[in-house]
Amino acid sequence: MISPLPGDLVDLERYPVLDHSAPGRANLMAALRAQLARRGAAILPDFLRPDATARINHEIDLLLPRAHREDTWGTPYLELPDESCPDDHPRRTAVRSVTWVMAYDLMPLTSAARALYEWTPLMDFIAEVLGRERIHRYADPMGALNLTSMVGGDVQGWHYDATDFVVSIGLQSGTSGGEFQCAPFLRADGDEHYDDVRRILADRGDDKVSVFPIVPGTMMIFAGRDSLHRVSPVGGSTERRIMLLGYDTKAGTTSSDLLKLVRYGRIESLDPPADWPQAGEPW
Repeated sequence: MISPLPGDLVDLERYPVLDHSAPGRANLMAALRAQLARRGAAILPDFLRPDATARINHEIDLLLPRAHREDTWGTPYLELPDESCPDDHPRRTAVRSVTWVMAYDLMPLTSAARALYEWTPLMDFIAEVLGRERIHRYADPMGALNLTSMVGGDVQGWHYDATDFVVSIGLQSGTSGGEFQCAPFLRADGDEHYDDVRRILADRGDDKVSVFPIVPGTMMIFAGRDSLHRVSPVGGSTERRIMLLGYDTKAGTTSSDLLKLVRYGRIESLDPPADWPQAGEPW
């Protein structure tokens, strides 16, 4: 499989990633920054071209036999429950996450998903939306880029991300459910707002929670470290598929061994394959 040019995957007329002098670009950036400041997420509909979405979905079809089935209980802080806290404290409250995860190091060098993530103009574009001079790719060789598939009954429990920012791109909507629910900027100025987290975990925090639609081709730039979020239970037989691209304000940020083990079923990373196997060949 030939590696695509990353620019061919994106609707560059609607989103001028490369052309900084394009008419309307400044207004687009201002609108996206305003979205991010107001609700913790900037939404870019139809960012991927339909043929790019189809190609990455085909890559998921090929990778699914190697995916890890994440089925775990943990706190919203991606840690084990702290038994020193009261019973109903958020750091002691466990939530369940169940999903298929395809790690970055499983994706061949010719992968379209990999080509897009490793495209520096995209990272620079995202940094501009964030209003930052520079951001860095997540240094975890498994977690920097993930493809995920959720089937009927799967769920992603309430949690904060390990990176400052996550960029998600919708690839396929499930039959029902699978809503991305978010309490924007719940963490603020060093205050964990545990009372609000406790209410949300008990399904009593609707006043704090927004729902963001993630449809195929849509990109969302999201402040995941400070915004509590989850994916509601997926229903039906159609998979919900998402591409997750990780970035941080600091170079070298990586995952804990516990998170790697839970998320990918292993701690050690693999060398990415050069290309996809031919039909019937072992990987």
